Amino acid sequence: MNKIRKAIKGLIEIIRNPRLLNNVLSDDTVWNRYIVNKYKINYGLPLVDINQISPDFSETLKCFAFLDGSSLPTDIVLLKLLSKKFEKCKYFEIGTRRGESVINVADTAEECYTLNLSKSDMLSLGLDERYADLHGFFSKDKENIKHLTGNSLTFDFQSLNKKFDLIFIDGNHHYNYVKNDTEKIFKHLIHDDSIIVWHDYAYTPEKLRPEVLAAILDGTPPEYRKYLYHVSNTMCAVFIRSEFPTKELLAPLIPTKTFNIKIDSIDLNATKN
Repeated sequence: MNKIRKAIKGLIEIIRNPRLLNNVLSDDTVWNRYIVNKYKINYGLPLVDINQISPDFSETLKCFAFLDGSSLPTDIVLLKLLSKKFEKCKYFEIGTRRGESVINVADTAEECYTLNLSKSDMLSLGLDERYADLHGFFSKDKENIKHLTGNSLTFDFQSLNKKFDLIFIDGNHHYNYVKNDTEKIFKHLIHDDSIIVWHDYAYTPEKLRPEVLAAILDGTPPEYRKYLYHVSNTMCAVFIRSEFPTKELLAPLIPTKTFNIKIDSIDLNATKN
């Protein structure tokens, strides 16, 4: 009886506020069921060891803020090492945020593009002005970084008239955006050797994010799905046209490696004087 009362109460609340229905439809259980029914996948993408993607995984990040919304250090190191696979790498990303990912990749890539909503678009969505002003904080003055503004749902990717070696999808993480971004990237921006990385494919390196996975699978052409992987020790999925030894993500994982970390704090106010 208690469950029936809860169901009735829930329906009443949804009738009063239809937007609450989005919370139900975006529930992980709903998306997990969708993935299992459509793709027969129970544990997410095949898990590939990070050292298989980038042997001798070692790199230095010169800029990392350790603030809310940041990628993991391993996520950005992965991007930086992948960029080194290409001579004069051309890099494109959706979702600038503070610019931590693109500023690090810009050290090794020749040309970088980053796409984000304009300040006026962010304010129109009710986002705080302080939040909007922080976008591109680290990357706005770097010469080899071009900042683009626009909504990826409506942005004309074909107008760039350019193919990219490495592409990072880290914009809005709801299904319709990730699916849209994935479809357009495959259609307009890749060449035969391009690598695509999706951030927040997982909440943590051990817990996948089913809504994002569903969008990646639906947005990727069927013939390319066999090249989709979850990179260990990161929150990233990757498309790379290679075959690797993999395993299922059965959490909790038993550690097979550790990482050496050296952290230096740099006072930005002091460097301006």
